Amino acid sequence: MLISATIITLNEGDNIVDCLAALDFVDEIIVLDSGSSDQTEDLCRAYPKVRFCRQEWLGYGRQKNRAAELARHDLILNVDADERVSPQLRRSIEQFDSSSFTAARMARENYFGRRWIRHCGWYPDYSTRLYDRRRCSFSERAVHESLQTTGTVATLAGNLVHYTYNGVGDYLERMNRYSMLAAEEYHRAGKTAGLLRMLVKPVATFIKMYLLRRGFLDGRTGLVLSLLYAVYTFCKYAKLSELNAEEHRK
Repeated sequence: MLISATIITLNEGDNIVDCLAALDFVDEIIVLDSGSSDQTEDLCRAYPKVRFCRQEWLGYGRQKNRAAELARHDLILNVDADERVSPQLRRSIEQFDSSSFTAARMARENYFGRRWIRHCGWYPDYSTRLYDRRRCSFSERAVHESLQTTGTVATLAGNLVHYTYNGVGDYLERMNRYSMLAAEEYHRAGKTAGLLRMLVKPVATFIKMYLLRRGFLDGRTGLVLSLLYAVYTFCKYAKLSELNAEEHRK
C-alpha cells in the first residue's frame, strides 16, 4: 500500500519540520505552497521524500484537490502543517485496508495554546483525511472544506494532533480572515443577516459550546473559547449584512 501525503502551505516555517518528521512512514510528501516568503521551502527541500510545488491560491478545497492531483499514488493522507500524526494513528494508517474502505476518518486532538480541549465540540472532532483520490475529493468551499466520499469510511484508532491556535491573539488574527471568507460564501449563496440573526446566532453558539458541549469542563479556557466563537459568529453575520447592504446600494 503506497501512500502520498499532501500538505498545503503558506509561511509555515514554524510548523513544517515537526509535521514532516511525523510523516516519515509515507512514500512521498507533496507540499503545495501558495507563495511563502519565510524558510518553508528550504526546510521542505531538506527532506528527500518531499516534492515542493507552487500554486497560486485557489481556495482551501481546490488547493487540496490540486495537491492530490500532483501525487504519484492514489491513496492520499491529507494533513495541515500544524498537525502531527501520533504514533498510534501511524500504526492504524499502516494497517488500513484500502480494498475494503474508500476513506478513513480520525479523531483530532485540538489544542488552544498548550491545552488539549476535550469538550466544546473540539474532541473527538472526527475528520476524514485518508482517502482514495479516485473516489473522493474535497468540497471547493472558500472555508471549512470537507472531503466528499463515495463508499464506506473507516474509523482509525489514534489522534491527529492539531495545534489549532497559539492563543487569543492568534485566534483573533485569523478570525478576521475566516469570518470574511464565510460571509462572502453566504453572500454568494444569497443568504441574509438581519438584526435578529446577528443577536441570536452568537448567543446560540455560546450556549452550544459552553453548555451543551460541556465547554465549562475545560475551565477558563473553555469559557474563553466559547466566547471567542460567539464573537466569530457575530462578525460573520455582521460582515454578511455589510456585503448585502453594499450590493443594494449599487
